[in-house]
Amino acid sequence: MKLMKPIRPFAAALLAACATLAVAAQSAPPPQDPQQPPRQTQEVNIRVISGPPGLPPKYAVPDFIPLSNDAETVAAAKLIGQVLWDDLAFEKEFYLIPRDTYRTIPPPSSIDAVPLDRWKELNADAVVAGSVQKTAKGLLVRVRLIEVASGSSALAKEYEGAASNPRIYAHTASDEIHLQQRGLKGVARTKLAFTSDRDGERMTGPVGDRAISNIYISDYDGANQQRVTIGKTLDISPVWSPDRKILAYTSYRSGFPDIILQYLQEGRHTKPAGGSDQRHNFLPVWSPDGTKIAFMSNRDGNPEIYTMNRDGSGMRRLTNHPALDVTPTWSPTGQQLAFTSDRSGNPNIWIMNADGSQPRQITRESHADRSTWSPAPLNEIAFTARGGGGFVIKIYDFASSSIKTITDDIGTNEQPTFSPSGRHLAFTSTRAGKEQLFVIARDGTGLRQLTRVGNNKWANWSK
Repeated sequence: MKLMKPIRPFAAALLAACATLAVAAQSAPPPQDPQQPPRQTQEVNIRVISGPPGLPPKYAVPDFIPLSNDAETVAAAKLIGQVLWDDLAFEKEFYLIPRDTYRTIPPPSSIDAVPLDRWKELNADAVVAGSVQKTAKGLLVRVRLIEVASGSSALAKEYEGAASNPRIYAHTASDEIHLQQRGLKGVARTKLAFTSDRDGERMTGPVGDRAISNIYISDYDGANQQRVTIGKTLDISPVWSPDRKILAYTSYRSGFPDIILQYLQEGRHTKPAGGSDQRHNFLPVWSPDGTKIAFMSNRDGNPEIYTMNRDGSGMRRLTNHPALDVTPTWSPTGQQLAFTSDRSGNPNIWIMNADGSQPRQITRESHADRSTWSPAPLNEIAFTARGGGGFVIKIYDFASSSIKTITDDIGTNEQPTFSPSGRHLAFTSTRAGKEQLFVIARDGTGLRQLTRVGNNKWANWSK
């Protein structure tokens, strides 16, 4: 194979892996991804709770009430309240009254006996009260959004399901509150997929030992991290299918880089791109409708951008240039693709039609790579650019043709991925030492670390 001219920041991972003989891998058992708990509408009064003029409403979210004294129910009630507070605070639609101020307010005996007069003392506009009851099926969780001034319920729901993952009840309630009160599709039930070497296993190759990386998934906030693939190989760059049933990623399990489709609930995988010792396939991305995959390959000699149907049929080459054309990403409509090319000298972000026509350059950085298109109705592309002593995350806005920097230049910041609402980005950063995943609002505020064990990168946010 002709050695690729490196484009940083993905070059190190690709070239190091190309020099390594990978050992065959197995797939892990399908990870647990609890479905949304069955729900039953108990009472809904369609009313929007407002705050003071020009200010968001103030919400209080105390611990949920355990309806029995067993340790499991008590722990679940406390956890659900804490997670729901965090979920509601994440989107910044409401002002969340700090939980350490709640200790002066006596806990109610039921969600129908909330001491609203005491919550008025904290200037709360709304209280999210809840209870947790153990049942034969697991847990019955009741949630009530109460307007403090009137005592009326703006939302009242019951959720019944398994007890194994209490967080899903908080995530579900958060998404429903955001939808009902703000018309916002929340992200609390979305997932992240990423690559991690945390297991510390090693593999040997002709150029020495190489770290093993496998695919993991987690909740949007980094909780419930679960390993998806198991093997002494490199599995990198996972991407969710739009229906969240399949992960596509690059794997070296056959001794060369190829694209794997991992069917999460079925426990099987396919290799639609047909890689070989001479034909290497990297960095798959799904089209918005889930029918096609764009990827980079050297199958015709030089690394270029291709598309194929999810079963490997309909293979089509989109770029044809002596320069490197790599790291594709789809537009929300599926009518265009963005990619990285050094055809103008330095690596920069280009866009083209989905048939490969009309390529044009949109950034003019000293180095830009790893673009990701925002969801509709935003029309932006986030990307990695050289800045300071390393790399930073920037956003290109099509409406104004302007670029803004989202992260500071502490460490190296790479590989952004938009949340499905477009309000946040997850990315990889070395600001804490090793490569870890962080999340940040698209205005550059609310930086939060998601992973802490091993090196973690190549995040992708599900819909």
